[in-house]
Amino acid sequence: MISWRFIQKASRQLRGYFATGQIDFLPRVGPVTTYSRDKLVADIRAAANVTLLALPQAIAYAAIAGLDVIYGVVSAAVAAMIAPFFASSRYNVLGPTNATAFMLFSFFSVNPEMHSRIPELLPLLVLLIAICSVIGAALKVADLLQYVSRSVLVGYMAGAAVLIIGNQLKPLLGLDNFVDSEKTATFFGLVWELITSLAHTDWVPLTIGAVTLLFYLAFRKWKKAWPAFSIALVLGSAIFGPLIHFGVGPFAGQATFTTFGFAELMPTMPALVREGIFNDISALLGLALAVAFLASLENTLMAKSIASQTGDRLDSNQDMLSIGYANLGSALAGGMPASGSLTRSTLNFHSGAATKAAPVFTGFFTLVLVILIAWSGETGLNLIDYIPRAALAVLVIAISFSLFNIRQIRICLRSTGDDALVIVLTFLATLLAPLHVAIFIGVAISITLFLRKASKPFLAEYEFNETGELREREGKRARPIPAISIVHVEGDLFFGASELFRTQIQRIVADPAIKVIILRLKNARHLDATSVMALEDLSSFMRRKGLHLLISGATKDVYKVLKRSGILETLQQGADRTQGESNIFLTMPSNPNISTRDALRRAQQLLGTKEADVRIFYDPNKRP
Repeated sequence: MISWRFIQKASRQLRGYFATGQIDFLPRVGPVTTYSRDKLVADIRAAANVTLLALPQAIAYAAIAGLDVIYGVVSAAVAAMIAPFFASSRYNVLGPTNATAFMLFSFFSVNPEMHSRIPELLPLLVLLIAICSVIGAALKVADLLQYVSRSVLVGYMAGAAVLIIGNQLKPLLGLDNFVDSEKTATFFGLVWELITSLAHTDWVPLTIGAVTLLFYLAFRKWKKAWPAFSIALVLGSAIFGPLIHFGVGPFAGQATFTTFGFAELMPTMPALVREGIFNDISALLGLALAVAFLASLENTLMAKSIASQTGDRLDSNQDMLSIGYANLGSALAGGMPASGSLTRSTLNFHSGAATKAAPVFTGFFTLVLVILIAWSGETGLNLIDYIPRAALAVLVIAISFSLFNIRQIRICLRSTGDDALVIVLTFLATLLAPLHVAIFIGVAISITLFLRKASKPFLAEYEFNETGELREREGKRARPIPAISIVHVEGDLFFGASELFRTQIQRIVADPAIKVIILRLKNARHLDATSVMALEDLSSFMRRKGLHLLISGATKDVYKVLKRSGILETLQQGADRTQGESNIFLTMPSNPNISTRDALRRAQQLLGTKEADVRIFYDPNKRP
């Protein structure tokens, strides 16, 4: 039976957990009185710059995900407007990103039976991402992101870039009709299909792509402050779009995008009450968790990168909440998943944004352009119809190369063997497995290597020297009291280290001369249920052999864990508490060695001997 007292204690601990670093679930707006005309001008100017990049990128990322354009532009508008009201960073601009977009493409590629149901499943997926992010923020999961090696993200981004480039080669080379999409779900299948289809390469889309790429590279070189991506796309569309639209010569029939109208722009609510909804949730939940995790990781790293230049204080859990609300808005509006965009957020910062209003203006301006595009679809102007797929494909390939951060890759490969192993295996995982699985493979490898290091507590035998100071026992020198071993434990004693800890102690116990072991736990940290049970098993094991286990230097935190777990009485067996006997001795900050001295005297009492005089060093100027 669970007692009412236990429930009350658990409730207090739970409330205490949520009280620290509390998440603000309501919109946060700064004092309006401090918002000046200068700040307004700076925010509008920055938003105008970012919008020129946000809209073309939204179209590009929708294409990467294999979705209609409308999913990308709606997400770019809605997410950018909602997120700032909940975020801690003032520069974050949310919307679709290349990594999350290709994760969608990868998932639906390996599940072709779901591809035809994208209009039905996508709102549900984005809603699940929102729920995962909000729950993760409430549970402060973002705090754990610091334990994910940067090598994971670097390797994942590099692998995703390779896959994006490979898939965008199809429209660039005009091979869409010759490549079997069912065989391109994996990287090596894609490479094989591209190689076997190269004979069908069409020079027309290749020409469109080459000219657009020249525009892009020229503006990147000579006009670095200008939005090269947007200008190159506009120029490429202006030159080749009319030729394709009016069927001029060899340009007739070249692939373009389709303009949407106001009917498609109407919000598409996720259908939650229907047959098979739980089957769909089960199928999409893994992808939702992966996208929510990647979105938070991207957003956190991007925000920290900018904060290192501004000195702003960030709250990763609050930013994770903003991702959840942004995706909730995108789900209700009919958009694709949203994440923190490094390029748009960096541009927002360098454009001089002053407050969180800048991303809101970006979303508003984007929405105005989206409505203008829908209007063009209703009036027959069909602006999106003039964007050649080959022009956008070559620009996607160009920006995908930015995911290969050569400096970061070099650092990861050269720093340590573990970092090199993580980045290589994560990179290979992205090529061999679906991306929503590959990201967790990389994380699992990273955490495994971390636990391998952290799960090795330091154990050493100690003894008192002639002056009464504790020192490490050297070599095979005889113990002052052969039957007593003082073992100093330093490091983490969480679940990953418990078995190694127990094995090492049992190895010491194997010495037939040992009768009592004194565990010094002053520097032992992070005891959990597994390590407590290991300690209990060790105590029982030693008692069965007629041996004794004493604990010295235990901190208050260690004592609380032992008491709450219920093994305190087990450890105290054999000690007559009415006579002042004890098997556990708490540390004394004024003189840490006193607890070990008392434990040593208790050990001599258990052995019925006083072979050695127990002395203890203390500072006479301080009271012990």
